[in-house]
This record gives sequence, structure tokens and C-alpha cells, in this order.
Amino acid sequence: MNFLNQVLQGAMLGGFYALVACGLSFLFGVMRIINLAHGSLAILGAFLLLGMLNATNWPNTMGDYGYLAPFVCLAIVLPVMAAIGWALQFLVLDRSLRAGPLIPVLSTFGVAVILDNGMFETYGANSNSLGPFIGDLSFGSWNLTDTIYIGQLDALIFGTAVVVLGGLQLMLTYTKLGRTIRATADAPDVVGLIGVNQKLVFSAAAAIAVMLTGLAGVFDGMRTSFAPYDGGTLLIFAFETVVIGGIGSLWGTLVGGVVLGVAQNIGAEINPAGFQIAGHLTFLVILIFRTFGFKIPLPRLPFRKAAA
Repeated sequence: MNFLNQVLQGAMLGGFYALVACGLSFLFGVMRIINLAHGSLAILGAFLLLGMLNATNWPNTMGDYGYLAPFVCLAIVLPVMAAIGWALQFLVLDRSLRAGPLIPVLSTFGVAVILDNGMFETYGANSNSLGPFIGDLSFGSWNLTDTIYIGQLDALIFGTAVVVLGGLQLMLTYTKLGRTIRATADAPDVVGLIGVNQKLVFSAAAAIAVMLTGLAGVFDGMRTSFAPYDGGTLLIFAFETVVIGGIGSLWGTLVGGVVLGVAQNIGAEINPAGFQIAGHLTFLVILIFRTFGFKIPLPRLPFRKAAA
């Protein structure tokens, strides 16, 4: 039964990994950019929400509903993260794309360095956590049996990941913005002939991606501690999740996250040091299989089916 519990906890952890990775996968699917600042932007989202909580003091002024204060602040932080993504596209990514495919990688690495050091100068090196602000939600659980349980926060994160991925899929399939994003991703040079502003479309995609990245960072701050230089770890997990599930596949991102989370938890069950090793080993094995042409038949982002 303990093994089944580890699998269940790994699946819940996989929902968090999918949420972390969806912004990275979405931005690559639209703009073909590997954003090395992805993890740092997630940590920035957590710090912005922490700063807002401290500045407004809403957890105390809201009384018995103080545990809802982080979610109220989240409604403000997410548009701010979207604005940062929009500015990132106009100021960095757009110019980098003109210089070749490798320049955006270097430029986003530079953005990551700036963000990490900026957060260090502003908030210091101490670890922080949003867990104390959400009350019982941070440690509450539902016991399915005597040995199997589901954490309330883990379930919330997993459900949020499903809603976010499903919402992205519906947006890309049925909305005008989604169809425009798909068409631009498929033929960025051609869409300009029919009056589509490629820069605005890419900016909208970057805003969505960074907003989702900030959401993942906030949940990371709720489930564990975070510090200015923790972005690299989140980037690694996000990259592994995307590769396992397949780049450009939204639901593959969820599957990849679950596979990575289950592997890590089973590894930790075998040996306390096996958490990281099992996850990285699973990533390497799947990467080797993909090198030899093995593919998991998962639904992909509908970028290649752009509607007029």
C-alpha cells in the first residue's frame, strides 16, 4: 500500500511539474524559443506575491478569511507577470530572433542572471515560503485509506494544471486569438501578407507563457520554500517534463510531469537519495528512446492546423 501511495503522490507532484512546464512548452511551440529565464520568472512571480502580501497586510486584515489573501493577490500578480512577458518579447526576444536561433538562448540566459541577482539584492539570500499564508491548506489532506492520502494543496495544483492545459487547448482551437497564434507559429512570414502583426501575436504568446510561469511559481512558493537562485532547479524539471511528454504537446506535458513525479517518488522510496537520480535517469532513458525514433502517441498543440 505504501508503494501505491508513492505512485499517487508522484502523480500529484507531476501536476505541479506540468504547470511549471506548460509556459515553457507553449512559448517554444509558438516562437521556437527555449526560454532559459523560465525558472527565474517563476521565482519572480512568487516573490511578487510575497511582497504584495507583506505590503497590503491582507492576511491579517481579512480575519478568518486571511488564508484567501494569496489568491486575491494572485489576481493582481498574474496581469503583472503578463505585462513582464509582453515587455520581454518587445525588448529582448524580438530583437534576438532577428539574429539567429542561438541568440534568444543567450539573451534569455542573460535575463535569468539579471533576475536572479536582482531578486537577491532585493530580498536577500534567505529562503521564503507562502505556505504560512494559506493556513491549513498547506498541510491538510484527505485520507483515502489508513496509508493512502491526497494533500489538499497537491489536489488544487493538479486540478489547476488540468484546467490551465485544457483552457490553452480550447483557446488555441476555438478562439480568434488562438487561430491567429497557430497561423503565426505555422507561417510567421506569410501571415503578415494578410494583415496579421507578427510582433503583437508573439507578444501575446509571451504574455500568456510568462503569466502561466508566474502562476506555477506562486504554487511552488505555497508547497515549499523558495530563494532567488532556485530558478535553475525549476527550469531543469520543466525541461525534463517537456522532453518526456513531447515538445508542443499540452497533454503530453501533463503526462511527462506525472511520469517524472512518479519516477522521483518511487526512487525516493527505494533510497532517500534516489529522488533526483530516478527522475534524471527516467529523462535520459526516454531521451535515448526518442533519439532512435520512439514516440509516445499523444495529442499535440494544433499549431500545424492553422485555420484561416
